[in-house]
Order: sequence, then C-alpha cells, then structure tokens
Amino acid sequence: MVAPETPPSDGYVPRLVRRALVVILVLGLVGTAIELLLLKHTEDYWQILPLVLMGLALVLLVVHAAAPSAATVRVLQVLMGLFLLSGAVGILLHYRGNAEWELERMASLSGLDLFKHAVMGATPTLAPGTMVQLGLVGLLYTYRHPAARRRPTDPSSTGNTT
Repeated sequence: MVAPETPPSDGYVPRLVRRALVVILVLGLVGTAIELLLLKHTEDYWQILPLVLMGLALVLLVVHAAAPSAATVRVLQVLMGLFLLSGAVGILLHYRGNAEWELERMASLSGLDLFKHAVMGATPTLAPGTMVQLGLVGLLYTYRHPAARRRPTDPSSTGNTT
C-alpha cells in the first residue's frame, strides 16, 4: 500500500503561482518588445512608449528579483497601471488611424459600417490590448506580495517602552 502524499505547506501554491506569473510576464514583455521592434513600431512617441514601458518593467523586475522590497512592488504596481493606460490609449490610436484611413478611401462611411471597417483595418486595433494583458499579469504578480507586507514595528525601536 502506498502512503498518501502530504499536502504542501500553505505558502507553496501562492509562491508557485507568483513565480509562474513573473515568468509569464517576462516572456510576454520580451516577446512583445521583440515583435514591436521587428515591426518597426518606432515612428513617433506613441509608438515608442510601449517599448520604453517594457524596458522599464524588465529593469525593475531584475532590481526586484535582486532585492525585493515594498518600494519595488509599489513602483511595479504603478508601472503596470501605466501599461493599462498605454493599452487603452493604443487601442484608441489604432482605431482612429484606421478610421481616418477608411474615410480617405470611402468618404461615405459612417456609423456601424465605419466602425466595422476601422476595427478590421490594416493596423490591428486590438493589438495594444497586449499591454493591458501584461499590466494585469503584473498587477496579479504584485497582489499581496510578501515584500509589500507591513511588518509590525518593534516598540523598542521607536523609543516607546509601554
């Protein structure tokens, strides 16, 4: 008869999930940055911004891996919030660019027809949603991160003896 396996400690699964999330985040950042560079997504500020955010995130993740702290977790959370904003702005910019192009081709387009053509246009309208997805993965990684937990203060370190 085989002895039943002992279940892992309470912290095992959250640590495993957190590690998986950071691996997914890093792979997504590197893969998306490479794709944007190959597509020459570098014509103006708005096209360079996602690459800058991805570079900052990778650097911050290295710093955080070397010395996890509440500060690195908070900065990563702010940066992931910027990813969400960048993705939303990118979707809007892609849509507007496609809509303008479609109107140049067919000035009579409007309403639902214009929307359909713009969404299915040459520039992938929902591609910037990848930034939203990466931002959400990053926020999940930082959710209740152990390095961000407040540690109880030692009364003796504040000078209080009560």
